[in-house]
Amino acid sequence: MTSPELAIIGGGQLARMMTPPAIALGIKTRLLAEGDDVSAAQVIPDYVVGSHLVLADLKAAIGEAPVVTFDHEHVPSEHLEALSAAGHACRPGPHALLFAQDKLAMRRRLTELQVPCPRWAQIQSMQDVRDFGFPLVLKTARGGYDGKGVWVIREEAEAVDIIENATVELLAEELVDFSRELSAQVARSASGEVVAYPVVESRQENGVCAEVIAPAPNLDSVRGAEAAAIARSVAERLDVVGMLAVELFETGDGRILVNELAMRPHNTGHWSIDGAVTSQFENHVRAVLDLPLGSTAPVYAWSVMVNILGGTEPDLVARRRVALAAEPDVHIHLYGKEVKPGRKVGHVTASGTDLESVLDRARRSAALVKGEEN
Repeated sequence: MTSPELAIIGGGQLARMMTPPAIALGIKTRLLAEGDDVSAAQVIPDYVVGSHLVLADLKAAIGEAPVVTFDHEHVPSEHLEALSAAGHACRPGPHALLFAQDKLAMRRRLTELQVPCPRWAQIQSMQDVRDFGFPLVLKTARGGYDGKGVWVIREEAEAVDIIENATVELLAEELVDFSRELSAQVARSASGEVVAYPVVESRQENGVCAEVIAPAPNLDSVRGAEAAAIARSVAERLDVVGMLAVELFETGDGRILVNELAMRPHNTGHWSIDGAVTSQFENHVRAVLDLPLGSTAPVYAWSVMVNILGGTEPDLVARRRVALAAEPDVHIHLYGKEVKPGRKVGHVTASGTDLESVLDRARRSAALVKGEEN
């Protein structure tokens, strides 16, 4: 049996969506999955069930694969070091992933590199909160995502329980008065080739990405170039191999500020599966295997991605027929996940020349899949 070229750690939808381009390129993949029924294990037959926190499970899943990549950023750095020492190329490596795992480390390093960030400080006591000033955003340094581990604090009483019960390090950031959120994505190969995707606008609901518009409408060319340059600089100076998403705030007073980093394919790049010459998933696979990178050019004037967030309809497969009948040109991507309220269980992508029409079609299709529109 041919040894896999690529091992993927984590069985979520990102690993699942790496699979079609890997198959097309003739790349054999292996997977560490959290269970037999997780999203990626449904489409990658060569998998091992285990935990990314257990080194023995990681080694069992990776086997002889020379290159390892990730569906998430939560593998302990000491395990990544051990895998690297055993001859597996971890991409991105532990030296880079630290800055996606630890927000304090990320803020310190970006500040050293003079990358524009919100004002921030480490928080260890209520006095630190008072000294920082209200309002502020309080964050856990590790473990937060999709709005979890993030609190908007407007007065002292709102912070007391968080500070007193914290089990991880905390940081405060200024509550940025932003006009919208942007995302700048680049792919960087092991040999240093870099390609950039168009800067997109992302729209959030309850801390979770709801919609993405590619490219970002009415983005000033200077700000767009600044956002793309920030992403490229971060990828190069942190030695990121694979996809990097830099989530940004665009402020009314002309600033572009880095909010978060993700060193993997990212929700704000899902539009590229149907809307770009080379998807973020294919370029991630190419980058970590050090293959030449593909064109990131959009193939339509506008592409809109709308997340399908779980609601009350449990059978998305049955609803798929209704949505496709109503909007046959919209692409539906289901992740094979159990429906839970607010959970990302799929997405839709619509493209075309008129943005309002594209938005309407994408939103309608997502609503039909969720059973929210007849």
